[in-house]
Formats: sequence, C-alpha cells, structure tokens
Amino acid sequence: MKMEEITDAVGSLSIGDSHKKNRIPAMKMEETTDAVGSLSVGDSHKKNRIQVSNTKKPLFFYVNLAKRYMQQHNEVELSALGMAISTVVTIAEILKNNGLSVEKKITTSTVDMKDESRARPIQKAKIEILLAKSDKFDELMAAAAEEREAANGEEV
Repeated sequence: MKMEEITDAVGSLSIGDSHKKNRIPAMKMEETTDAVGSLSVGDSHKKNRIQVSNTKKPLFFYVNLAKRYMQQHNEVELSALGMAISTVVTIAEILKNNGLSVEKKITTSTVDMKDESRARPIQKAKIEILLAKSDKFDELMAAAAEEREAANGEEV
C-alpha cells in the first residue's frame, strides 16, 4: 500500500460521523493496522543507532552500549547534535584506539530545531559516525570477558 493510500485511509477513519458527506469509505481496522505496520519511515529509527547526549549518561555507558550493538549488528551508528558532538567523537576514538572498531562513514549536517524561547528555528550541527567491528573485535571481547571472570574468581 502506498503512503498516500494509508494517509487517505487514516483520514477516512470515522467514529460516529457517518452523516458527513464526501468522506472516503473507511477501511477495516485490520487493513489500516496492516498498512501502518508495513510503513517504512526511512532510517529515522535504526536498530543499531545510538543517539548520544552529553548530559544524560556517562561516557562509558555509551562505549559499552556501542560494543553491545556491534556484537548484535556488526556495526553501530553514533549520532549527536550540538555540544554532544565531542562526546560522539570521543566514543568513536576510544573504540578505534582499543582496536574494537573501524570507521566506515562520517556524516555532518545541520538541522533546524524549534526553540520555545525564540520565534524562529535555530540550526544545530549534527554528526553521524558509522563504526564496524574490527577483525579482532570478537577476540578482544573474549579476552576482556576472561579477564573479568579471572578478577571475579580472585575476589571470592
């Protein structure tokens, strides 16, 4: 189903307004649910994307999350706006310098953001860094897991 058909179908859904004329006949709820379920909304919500904030979580939270995403998806996309850009670059450098990842792509752009305190929109810088697993990723992660197990065994 095309986006226009879905938009029309959602627009035609009615609850008790059957008296209105010139309405497109309503689809069955199952058809609408199936249509909405099959929508692809570009890449606005990738499963391997981490949107980094420099105020919400500590740096190594994102480093460890990126490692987990690389284990699951073989690559991770780090994304940030404005002041958080330096945090994303630091995370990428930590992963690269430890031999865990290789850079595949870096994209920079500006996005318009609405600011409640100002009438007009403001522009913010945006960065997206795509990292892939290095050849030694699995080996390094296994060695780190062994070290943790050995350290936990000594504490007991």
